[in-house]
Amino acid sequence: MAVYALGDRVPDIHPDAWVHPDAVVIGNVTLGARASVWPTAVLRGDYGRIVVGAESNIQDGTIIHCTAVDATVIGAGTVVGHNAHIEGSTIGDGCLIGSGSLVLNGSAVGDGAIVAAGALVAPRFQVPPRSMAIGVPAKIREGYEVPEGHVDANAKMYAANAEYYRSALRRID
Repeated sequence: MAVYALGDRVPDIHPDAWVHPDAVVIGNVTLGARASVWPTAVLRGDYGRIVVGAESNIQDGTIIHCTAVDATVIGAGTVVGHNAHIEGSTIGDGCLIGSGSLVLNGSAVGDGAIVAAGALVAPRFQVPPRSMAIGVPAKIREGYEVPEGHVDANAKMYAANAEYYRSALRRID
């Protein structure tokens, strides 16, 4: 895995977290227990800090960055889909950040909420808990409440998958 210190900014990766060898973690990044970071994901904590909570997964191709003003904090048990981009935002526990979505500076996604695939959460936008943000720019889907625990099985599956990869992945070229 490519894990880099940047000056005095050093990643803090829990021993039970897993980072794929083709992912990149730089600087002030904290990964909680059983968090996982998948191929070609980049977490770059150069100007501020990034925190990924326990049992959250950062899927393939995702970019997570922060600014000197806005940290990026992702709660526990959150699923971040393929090719998402999160920049200087706060994501609650048990959220789903859909594939190809963008969540931008100063925005917040409440516990249990969904950001739909391909959605653009504009700077400073607030996604209430257990709601769904959909579209470009994202708007809250009226009259819809996300079922409690909607991503629990996926978060647990990715944590188990990371354990399997830790023991079974081997490069053969």
